[in-house]
Amino acid sequence: MPDIAIASPLVAVAVLALPSAAVQAQARFDTTTQVLTVPTIDVNGAIYRNLQARLDADGRLTILSLQPPTLDLPTRIAAATATAASSTNACAAIQPFYWEIGNQQQRQASGSIAAAGNATRYDASSVMDIASASKWLYGAYVAERRGGALTNEDIQFLNFRSGYTNFGPLGCDSADTVASCVARGNNGVQSPQNIDRFFYGGGHMQKHASLPAPGMNLGDLNNTTLAAEMRRVLGPEIGISYVQPQLAGGVRTTANDYAVFLRKLLNNQLKLAALLGSNPVCTNPSTCPSAVSTPTPPDLSWHYSIGHWVEDDPVTGDGAFSSAGAFGFYPWIDAGKSWYGIVARVSLFGAGADSALCGAAIRKAWFTGTVQ
Repeated sequence: MPDIAIASPLVAVAVLALPSAAVQAQARFDTTTQVLTVPTIDVNGAIYRNLQARLDADGRLTILSLQPPTLDLPTRIAAATATAASSTNACAAIQPFYWEIGNQQQRQASGSIAAAGNATRYDASSVMDIASASKWLYGAYVAERRGGALTNEDIQFLNFRSGYTNFGPLGCDSADTVASCVARGNNGVQSPQNIDRFFYGGGHMQKHASLPAPGMNLGDLNNTTLAAEMRRVLGPEIGISYVQPQLAGGVRTTANDYAVFLRKLLNNQLKLAALLGSNPVCTNPSTCPSAVSTPTPPDLSWHYSIGHWVEDDPVTGDGAFSSAGAFGFYPWIDAGKSWYGIVARVSLFGAGADSALCGAAIRKAWFTGTVQ
């Protein structure tokens, strides 16, 4: 992401970090307020307007406001659709899949992308195991039960610093309860050396759900009763079931139903809406001393919040909130909390990270109106 020099009689050099940006009008600098104003900036063909940035004492610019491009809906839809169907970008590698983007009210664009030689077709009604996309649902459930005021213990469990890092690869048995799954193997064994260190895994949420009151006290629930409890709290209009009573990875649902959940977040109908991105912890062991284990690629430095990722890598991130599942189900909400999106498919090989790459490309196309 190159820096752009903006010339002004009053400011020798001001640095604005926007990709391939070109200033379209004369910049103005107010010496009284130390605020730089740039009327328009062309970023890869998308026009950003009314940049205001303060020149701080250390020479850096702090962006105070920036109006993103105003794109009509047909332009957004065309760019996102072409990106999803491309044979040359990250989306080509994950075919077949279903995708959609929507706002607070409804789906705005969607498509079922086929794969050559593969008869499988996914749509909004396809029922599938969503693996770790379950984590976002449980984070929302806890926030709702707490009335939006999480305890310190809740936060430690939900951003994966509790030390319960021995959850087995098979998780729970389908006949388990939440508590009997904790008791299975080493699932409920705490590792003191990992307390207060990020370690991605299902043990944190499983143990947290099983804790007696004032904990969530869900230990006696099985697949059927757990799904009923989640729907009681999150909303009966969200259709979910459990293939195993695992809070972090056991949900089976559709893109249609998960989209209802995402729209409830966008409409501030769930307490987690105000907590998106809150209490973030760094996750990349190669750049973060307090991180132990992460499923993301080693060159990606995201943060983890309350049961969801914050895609804020300093090089490639756009700040979106997401919860990719290992089988390829990838839901997201943009950093501005105006749009949601889903990539839905089932695969057993590196599917979550690959779907995230495709989903991010579709998201960028939607925001820029440019095919990625």
